Amino acid sequence: MSQENSKEVLIGRNLVKTYTQRSGRFGFGTKQVKALDDVSVSLKAGSTLAVVGESGSGKSTLARCLLQLQPFDGGEVWFQGTNLATLDKEALRGMRRHMQMVFQDPFASLNPRMKVGEIVGEGLLIHGLGNAAEREEKMLRMLQRVGLTADDASKYPHQFSGGQRQRIGIARALVLEPKVVVCDEPVSALDVSIQAQILLLLKELQAEMGLSYLFITHDLRVVRHIANEVVVMQQGKVMESGEVEQIYTAPQQDYTRQLLSAIPGQQKAARKAA
Repeated sequence: MSQENSKEVLIGRNLVKTYTQRSGRFGFGTKQVKALDDVSVSLKAGSTLAVVGESGSGKSTLARCLLQLQPFDGGEVWFQGTNLATLDKEALRGMRRHMQMVFQDPFASLNPRMKVGEIVGEGLLIHGLGNAAEREEKMLRMLQRVGLTADDASKYPHQFSGGQRQRIGIARALVLEPKVVVCDEPVSALDVSIQAQILLLLKELQAEMGLSYLFITHDLRVVRHIANEVVVMQQGKVMESGEVEQIYTAPQQDYTRQLLSAIPGQQKAARKAA
């Protein structure tokens, strides 16, 4: 089934992923756990889809399956009208340039032995984009776009704060000019004041570069500031989905209401609205 005329840039359809876990008193038994249980999502071009849920809900597994970073047991993933299952390894590798990831932990996701310029420019080298001078120019321009300086290229990750390291991670993802960026809890390890700065930066870059974000988070407080649409997950299933305001003002599921009630000030606002 072709998706060529669709406004959706990334589609996951009926995704299933099952893990085998040890069980029993001494761990001799096994049980099957469905991390994804018939999950379907779609990301519109130029917009942000937030995938929300508690730890273990399947949201990070969904992100990795959509990016083809881990195999899934059933379903399909379409990117810009192409079923990724039909691609050979070389074609899939080329497609990955257009689907990048910003990781949760800005301390663990950067190689401490590499200089910042090498970290940000590595993807350009891997994908053979431009000559050395062109890669250098693109890397420096991207550092400046995320609020760092050309001098920062010669420094190491340990010389930066958490917020600055996340800017480096964002630069690394965006230097390839991807169509889709998966942000996996990108602000959860940062102070609240820094979270706001990173969210603002992501929104500015989205508008400037026409990016589509899949934003993975457990924090509905953050979602309202970044997303257009929301998917709420629990135990591998999609419990509810819709536009942000619809989910905030008229949630249909008790689980969604529980997540909302955990937001500071949300209960008071809900009582006032009622």
